Amino acid sequence: MLTLPNQVRVFVAVEPVDMRKQFDGLWAVARDRLKENPKEGAIFAFSNKARTRLKLLYWDGSGVWIFAKRIEQGKLSWPLGSDGKKLSIKPTALMMLMNGIDLKDGMQKAWYEG
Repeated sequence: MLTLPNQVRVFVAVEPVDMRKQFDGLWAVARDRLKENPKEGAIFAFSNKARTRLKLLYWDGSGVWIFAKRIEQGKLSWPLGSDGKKLSIKPTALMMLMNGIDLKDGMQKAWYEG
């Protein structure tokens, strides 16, 4: 079980990502597609097209972490971002997403993102 501080920023990649990507590939997606600097300490969430796999990328100051999860039954309910590339969510929303909770009705409106 992960515990995330409320101060950590979380970015969800709205578009699917090739789950064969590892450290450098996911880093490049965060930097080039999402236009964020992974070294600023945010967590980046990525999913495949089928929404059955989840990877988190995190820089802890001394190295890069990747957390991976394979959904055995069903699929993730993946939120949509207002810009079509990324969505900024709170750590509690990430935990709900990882636990299979549908954020569709509970998601804060686009004007409140961030």
